Amino acid sequence: MIEIGHLSKTYDLNKAQVHAVNDVSLRIEKGEVYGVIGYSGAGKSTLVRCINFLEKPQAGTIHIDGFGTVYAGKQGLQLEKDGKQAQLKEKDLRQLRRSIGMIFQHFNLLDRSTVFDNVAYPLRYRHLSKKQIEERVDHLLELVNLSEKKNAYPSQLSGGQKQRVAIARALADEPDVLLCDEATSALDPDATESILALLKQLNKELGLTLVVITHEMAVIKEIADKVAVMENGKIVEEGSVYDIFASPKQPITRKFVESSSGLNKIGTLLQHQDSIDLSSPDSKLVKLVFTRESVGDALISQISRDYNVDVSIVLANVDLVEESALGAIIANIKGTKENVENALAYLESRSVRVEGVKA
Repeated sequence: MIEIGHLSKTYDLNKAQVHAVNDVSLRIEKGEVYGVIGYSGAGKSTLVRCINFLEKPQAGTIHIDGFGTVYAGKQGLQLEKDGKQAQLKEKDLRQLRRSIGMIFQHFNLLDRSTVFDNVAYPLRYRHLSKKQIEERVDHLLELVNLSEKKNAYPSQLSGGQKQRVAIARALADEPDVLLCDEATSALDPDATESILALLKQLNKELGLTLVVITHEMAVIKEIADKVAVMENGKIVEEGSVYDIFASPKQPITRKFVESSSGLNKIGTLLQHQDSIDLSSPDSKLVKLVFTRESVGDALISQISRDYNVDVSIVLANVDLVEESALGAIIANIKGTKENVENALAYLESRSVRVEGVKA
């Protein structure tokens, strides 16, 4: 388990202060896949690099099970462990970083070393025998499905294969936590899907805790259990992935959710309104979101019968989030004002979220 409390990291740039991480608190449970999403400059990479102290915060606390609690303040970094507190030493950091692996967007492989040597690199500093290193590397390459590339060089690999090498290298020290900083951003869609499937497999089979940093909501939807949305160094929204997708509260969160939905084309469609009858004063364009509680019910046909309204579906989309269906439609509902309002009120009573759409 990782618990972060009121963490802050500030940079002094050109006589101005940049609050990259600003009073952030969050909790990541053991074995969880925790996503952090935000646009460039939101502070998400700085936050994740504070977990293994590649970036050193100026204020706040970081607790990591099995290691202790680090306090950041005017006296620097203090480690509290077994009831004792002392300055965080370099040997403490080496111990911590062996338990936390990290993979990056651009792989960071040694170009002049083979796949075997890239994965073996961190093991050569652990006083292991040649046989032990070879057995460990062979096992890791088999785990990431790259055994046949053992003697290849990075230049001979695809982007997805390079990232698999980077993952194998990050697992060499048998970490409990794997930090993934934009790990799929440089990959094509097929390679992205393959790497996300591998990370999910490692999470389940090895019990790895994954912290996934990304600017792509589709990645969060595919792999994460929980997500925190960052903006200007702060966490503006946090929760289970399903709840965030079903009911985003903040404007930036809604923007991320809409970017991964087929409904994001509604704006373009409304620019060509001749394809939709919006001229009538007795019609209303709405977005209807169907969650676990309502996605399987025949509510559209029911309100059409019971409330004497005509429902024209303009756009529809169904996602699978955390193995549960989440449906949404853009619909034009036509009828008397009272009937339309009553129909929408009924939908809300049946756990359907109703949002007006500006034409």
